[in-house]
Amino acid sequence: MSVSPGKAGRAVRVPRAKVALSTMAAYPDSVATAFETAARTGYDGLEVMVWTDAVSQDVDALLRLRDQFGIPILAVHAPCLVITQRVWGTRPWGKLDRAAEAALRLGADTVVVHPPFRWQRQYARDFPSGLVRLAEETGLRFAVENMFPLRVRGRQVSAYAPDWCPLDEDYRHFTLDTSHTSVSGTDPLFLLDGMSDRLSHVHIADGTGLRSDEHLVPGRGTQPCAAVLERLAERSFAGTVVVEIGTGRARNRAEREDDIVEALAFTRLHLAAPAQPGSASERR
Repeated sequence: MSVSPGKAGRAVRVPRAKVALSTMAAYPDSVATAFETAARTGYDGLEVMVWTDAVSQDVDALLRLRDQFGIPILAVHAPCLVITQRVWGTRPWGKLDRAAEAALRLGADTVVVHPPFRWQRQYARDFPSGLVRLAEETGLRFAVENMFPLRVRGRQVSAYAPDWCPLDEDYRHFTLDTSHTSVSGTDPLFLLDGMSDRLSHVHIADGTGLRSDEHLVPGRGTQPCAAVLERLAERSFAGTVVVEIGTGRARNRAEREDDIVEALAFTRLHLAAPAQPGSASERR
């Protein structure tokens, strides 16, 4: 935790949390573009979203990009999406084993994972104990992400087991996603408080409450992204905050980069909280 002068010289607390860029933010540009952009614009690192892009699945290629641009890989997002059901095989535990191997080789300390789909019955039954096993074998954090329900004919249906919200499960680590809270209609501050000290990873993005997962630049939607970041600073959050925005609507690469830079500026601005008057940190 560092202390810096704020408005009118007032001290603010800035947590040790690092701010990373998700490689999905560069799409439809290449994964290499994500590395180059993150390094040049001042991000602390990257989260690699493993999906249908061949480079995202190739650890050797990712190592070359990491070394070429001199920017660390802080997390690996396992291929848990419907679109990635055949990436790294079809066995869900096989995918997590591959994600763990990749994270270890890449120097990342966190694997982001979604709750199991309902049709993955055996995987769902073994999921909590399996994550404990993998964490103990590898020393990695397996941070389970809050998802959202589907709406079918006016009804909410969960595609996940036991639920799209992992809050009540006995997981060691959580990922809070503020675009997903927009879709689910959940208060992200409520989730943040419920996750408590098990919150180790954050995906910061915005949304307007639509049924689709928007992943807007924070500040452009209705989610309390600024308040979430300030709450993290108040709690001296030491995990990673990942800018996980979608820039597919940008008209060109320059506009896409503007969104990535704006998201970083917003995150750094609000990832701070007033120092407590008379605290040891402020006296220093």
